[in-house]
Amino acid sequence: MTSNTLLTIDQVTNEALRILHQKLNFVGSINRQYDDSFAKKGAKIGSNLRVKLPPRYTSATGATYSANNTVENYVNVPCSTQRHVGMDFTSKELTLDIDKFADEFLEPAMAQLAADMESDAMNMYKDVSAQVGTAGTVPATFKVLAEAAGKIRQNGLVNDDSLTAILNTDAHVEMSDALKALQNPSKQIGDNYKKGLIVNETGGFKNIFENTMIPVHTNGSQGGTPLVDTAAAADGDTTIHIDGVTAGNTWTEGTVFTIAGVYAVHPETRVSTGKLQQFVVTADATFTAGEADVPVWPTLQSTGNFKTINALPADNAAITLESGSASTGYAQNLAFHKDAFAFVTADLVNPKGSVEFGAQKQYDGLSLRILRQYDARTDEFITRADVLYGYATLRPELACRITA
Repeated sequence: MTSNTLLTIDQVTNEALRILHQKLNFVGSINRQYDDSFAKKGAKIGSNLRVKLPPRYTSATGATYSANNTVENYVNVPCSTQRHVGMDFTSKELTLDIDKFADEFLEPAMAQLAADMESDAMNMYKDVSAQVGTAGTVPATFKVLAEAAGKIRQNGLVNDDSLTAILNTDAHVEMSDALKALQNPSKQIGDNYKKGLIVNETGGFKNIFENTMIPVHTNGSQGGTPLVDTAAAADGDTTIHIDGVTAGNTWTEGTVFTIAGVYAVHPETRVSTGKLQQFVVTADATFTAGEADVPVWPTLQSTGNFKTINALPADNAAITLESGSASTGYAQNLAFHKDAFAFVTADLVNPKGSVEFGAQKQYDGLSLRILRQYDARTDEFITRADVLYGYATLRPELACRITA
């Protein structure tokens, strides 16, 4: 490139998208879908992408045909967040070669955009009920990762070694020491490099990453002795009536608990695993007069193709909170299969006439728009990079939280 040649908007956008993709180790490890139906007209906040979930069947013995009703389930993933980062450069700065320009402008801009996108998306931990580790203790051995992988397999993942673990810095340091004999030299990582990688393809995990955006779950107030008050509980219930809690207390969304006598079942055999089913609170619940209808996942289902528990909870069954101490925050590291979560992007409108020019580029399920306009008063190119995205938990049973 000669010194008097300006970088084109396509060059800038392609390089920005490459950098953004490299920095997204959580979003880069889950189901990413780009909706090309918006490629011509552009999407807006609130546009939805419909993602299909697999059906569930049962088998039968003998020669007599046993019918299965195929129930198709979908998750609507709204593109609800438009996030941008502004960058202003002079015409002189646009004469830099692309590598220098990327180092000076695109690297910090895309790092900020990636951090905010990762932070948003990792709030999906609140949808996951499976949890291992000890609240308040940094996981320091591979055993806790093996336990997380075991939970996911018990929940239905079969013959698939493509799990990913995302750890905060403290856990990453401890796990790096525990797995130092297995760390990969950079030449083996090659084009699959992501920042913070410890190892790949070990113990059922394809990758183990460090991520400083790991969310912290803060428990609510937890006074009293919580008991099930649900003599009329029925299959299909998504709430559990709980009493015995100190009036005015709140259980926060993402809190995990178990119920005495209510065991998880294998999703294919529908036989009890012998381990208590872990439930997660799906919305903040405040206890009035010591009781509340607490929304939960998984659904109470003791029969049928989508059976989740061996039996409905008994009245006055004891409840044990497993998320740690009241009013205290704990890091929520994650182990997951890519289909546990989805992250979707769509093309934004590329305006004509109101800007100098713009470009919208797509790569590996990500769509990035960059618009540029010249301000003659300051000799600056006013530039913004935008992503329109949404995310949703598709199959929470394929993920496990590692509390720390």
